[in-house]
Formats: sequence, structure tokens, C-alpha cells
Amino acid sequence: MSQLNFAGLAGGFSLLGLLAATPGALGQGQGLGNSPYSRLGLGDASQNLGGVRQMGMGGTGVAAPNGTNVNELNPALLYYTNRTTFEAGYTGQFKTLRNNVSSQRTGTGTLGYITLAVPISRSWAGAIGLKPYSTVDYESKTVDNGVDNDQNAQLERQYRGDGGLAEAYMSHAVRLRKNLVVGVSAAYVFGSINQQASTRVGTATLPLALASRSIYEQQVRYTDFTFRSGVHYRGKLNDKLNYNVGGVYSFQSKLNGNRSTNILREDASGALINANALSSGEKGKAQVPALSQVGISFDNNRNWSLNLDGSLQQWSRFKSFGQEGGLSNIALSDTYRGSVGGEYTPDPTSVDNYFKRVAYRVGLSVAQLPYRPGGNVLLDRAVSWGFALPLPSASALDATTVSLGFTYGRRGNTDVLRLADNTTERNVQESYIRMQLGVTLNNRWFIKRRIE
Repeated sequence: MSQLNFAGLAGGFSLLGLLAATPGALGQGQGLGNSPYSRLGLGDASQNLGGVRQMGMGGTGVAAPNGTNVNELNPALLYYTNRTTFEAGYTGQFKTLRNNVSSQRTGTGTLGYITLAVPISRSWAGAIGLKPYSTVDYESKTVDNGVDNDQNAQLERQYRGDGGLAEAYMSHAVRLRKNLVVGVSAAYVFGSINQQASTRVGTATLPLALASRSIYEQQVRYTDFTFRSGVHYRGKLNDKLNYNVGGVYSFQSKLNGNRSTNILREDASGALINANALSSGEKGKAQVPALSQVGISFDNNRNWSLNLDGSLQQWSRFKSFGQEGGLSNIALSDTYRGSVGGEYTPDPTSVDNYFKRVAYRVGLSVAQLPYRPGGNVLLDRAVSWGFALPLPSASALDATTVSLGFTYGRRGNTDVLRLADNTTERNVQESYIRMQLGVTLNNRWFIKRRIE
């Protein structure tokens, strides 16, 4: 078997090589349900899109205040929390991966987020919570026929990755003047990312199924603090119409990393033959670029709102352990995202018709992916909808709301690209439907009760 250049394998293979699976060979995965694009950077980033309310409105909410749900997308909007609020969300996803010759279906479910917001005074509110920062989950296999001019030889490449990062945060919002609120958020980011790249070669005398496998693996643990700031201004257009302007800036951060790398060799059954450690406890940093978000919304302060958001993140500045593009060594590009959404409640105070108290949400979004195969832009386009279902037992002291959010989207495409060396590669398209179930508990704390 020919020698494997592990240094090149660790950093040099293209994402198109990962995505260009042979017919029927798109791998199985977990977590995100096998997302090849999660190999980029630190994985699929959360993009600071908020909770179940924002999901139903296309990820909008930078400038959309709300007194029932926790809007931690913009920390300044915590000021509008009028009761102590606990909220948790559970996320599920079904996905179809396809290129121009094959497809695969997969699904997953996981805890989405938890948060607790408390109004501390008339001009100050705070929140703590836990939510995803990024997720890595991919597995793919490619087989090339004809290696080193041997038409009977086959080269199999397999790529795997799992793990991700989470953030535990604390946020505060303070009203500076009647219509102006500012907010800050500090988060502790932690987690690990595990990746493997392996090859094996089959020949006429040694079939591929009986060949041993050479594996390069690396594990990186990240820990550090990140910071986010927000601002919100609310004004009146007339007696019946209000406008809101908001902005969020997530500061550039340098996450401390600790990396271990190994070279493994396995036999055809997967049993370990030998292992050699290349490095252990290697220290480095991941430079995560700043994220800028702006939004504007309109509402009548009663039963409807309309929101428009936009964001920019300069992923071209991302580095990890000194490598542009990070562990994958694939240079990334800046990303933009735009979304529009809103919600409508026919009659929040209706007594005789429950469905008039239900909040109905809808939204549209389009975002660029940070990967540009052959200079081509890949998009993530989605339509969202959702509902907020208040339980009938609500009172002035406490209330419970069950919210549902849905997103159907597609990212990437199935184009076949012709590269500079006159070879072709296949893109992969992800079609997904994402669902989130959120439960919100509102309660007035610190109220002195009288016994008559």
C-alpha cells in the first residue's frame, strides 16, 4: 500500500472531495443528521438567531420586543420581560442529502436551549441560560477507481466529525432613558470537536473490503469567554403605530484550544493494529470573527408586529491554530443573512374564542454559506412558521405558553463543477425541516400576598 501523506490529508483535501460521495455512499451521521457543511470552521454556527418565537418569524427579532417570551437574541430586549420567565426548547430535524446521483435521509432531536429571565427593577432586567454555539456532525465516503495508473485499484476516502460547542451566558439590560435600552451579554464557551480522515487502497490481489485503513484523527477542546452588546430604541409613528430599531454586536473572540492528534491503523474489521501520537496538549486559538446584526420592526402595541433583520459575519478572518479556515484548512468567505417575519394574534383578550388568543407567526430568510466552491455562492433559503398556544389556566400572576416553530429550507445545490485541472466534483444539497417545541413559564415573583 502506498504511503499516506498525513500532513496533507489533515489540511489539504477539499470539501468538494468530502461532498462528492459515490452513488449510495453518502454516510450515516448523528447530531445534526449528517451535515457535510458542518466541517467548515467550528461547525454549523448558531448565528445568534434566538429561540422558538424568533424561529417562527424567520429568525427575526433584533428589534422585536415581547413580554411573554425571552428574547436573548438582543440582550437589550430583556428589559421588556415583565414577569419572571423560564423558557426551554427542544429541537428536532429531518433532512435529505442529495447530489446529482444519490440521496440519503436522516433525522435527529436534541435539547435546544434553556433560559431564565428576571425583571430586577423598573429599569433593569437580567437572564441566564445555556444554548448551542456550534455543532459538528458529518460522515462521508468516496471511492475512486484507477489509482497510480492501476485500473484495478480503488482508493477509498472516509471523513467523520462530531461534537460541538455550547455557551452558558449571563445577560443584562438597562434602560438609559424613556425609549432607549442597552444590553450586554457574557458567555462561557466550551466543548470539543473530533475529526477523522482515513484512506485504504484495494487492488486486484487485495480487495478493498479486506484492506487495512490508515486514519488521521484530531480532537480539539475549546474554552473561553465571549461578549455581546445590544441596543434598542422604541418610538411612535402615530397613536396606533410604533417603530423599533435594534442592533447587536458580537465581539470577535479568540477561543483557547487544546489539540491532540494521532495516526491510527485498523484492519478490515475495524480492530486497532497500532496507534502513534503526533501531538498531545498542543495549545492554540480559534479566532472567531465579529457578528453584526441590525433590525427594524413595527407594531401596534397590541396584536401584531412586522420585522426585518440583516446580519454580516466576516468568516474570511476565521483562523484556528494559525490555519485559515481552521481545522479543515478550507478558506472561508464572509456571510450575509436577511430575513423578514412577523406575528399576529387576532384578539389577545378574547374569552369565548381560544384561537383568537393564539399567536400566529411566519417568516422568510436567505443566507450565504461561508464556502465558495469554484467561486460560486451557496445559499440557505428557508420559510418559517409557528404558533404560540397559551394554556387556559393563565392568570395575572402566572401563565404558561406552549410554542411551536417550523422551518423548511434548502442549502447548497446539486451542481457538478468542473475544476481547474479539468476534473469534476459534485455539490451536495441539504433539504431540511426543523421543528422546535418551546415551553414558557411566566410568574410574578416577590409579590407580598395578603391573607384576609
